[in-house]
Amino acid sequence: MARGFESKDVEFQQAEAQRRLPARRGLSPEERDAVEARGTVALSLARARAELDAARSAGHRRMLERAIGDLERRLASGGLAP
Repeated sequence: MARGFESKDVEFQQAEAQRRLPARRGLSPEERDAVEARGTVALSLARARAELDAARSAGHRRMLERAIGDLERRLASGGLAP
C-alpha cells in the first residue's frame, strides 16, 4: 500500500515539474534546417581545427587554414549555403 502511494507522489512531482517548465514554441522546418546546418558547419570547423593541429605537410596546413577561414566566415555571416 505504501508503495502505491509513493509512486503516485512521484507521478505528481513529475507532473508538477513539467507544468512549471516554460512553454516553448516549436521551430519551423526552416528554423530546424538552419539550426542543423549551423551545427554541421560548427562540427566541420572543429574537425578542421583538429586536423590542422596534426597536419605535417605545408600544403595540407594551407588547405586546412583556408577551409577554417571559410567555415568561420559562414558561421559569422549566417550564410550557411556552400
